[in-house]
Amino acid sequence: MPDRILSSCASRAQESADKIAKILSYEGRIEYLQELYYTPTEVMHEILLMQDDADDTIFVIGHNPQLTDMVNLLVDDHVAKIPTMGVVAINFDIEHWSELSYIRGELDFFIYPKQFKYYIPKQIRAILERT
Repeated sequence: MPDRILSSCASRAQESADKIAKILSYEGRIEYLQELYYTPTEVMHEILLMQDDADDTIFVIGHNPQLTDMVNLLVDDHVAKIPTMGVVAINFDIEHWSELSYIRGELDFFIYPKQFKYYIPKQIRAILERT
């Protein structure tokens, strides 16, 4: 369950964020940010660095190639391209979001719709079983 959802202000991104929030029964506020609409990767990184440290889990919904570039900035693994509705989960051993300026995370999973018939991470499977 996210503590915060950050979404691009583009229509498709907003629709995706709204659907994800509904499926998860997320009751928090979704922040639709112009700054996530086809913005340089460095700006997206700065947005993450400024997040409230009380938020442990943040969902970011945006666009390529910036999201793929952001993932590759944050983990040692390499992701060639995040397709439409691809989901990347990254775990960070941090106390403050500002630590992302010098810490890399661990890729938990990377999944996209064409894989769903073969593999669904346990976190997503649990959500689908509740709905």
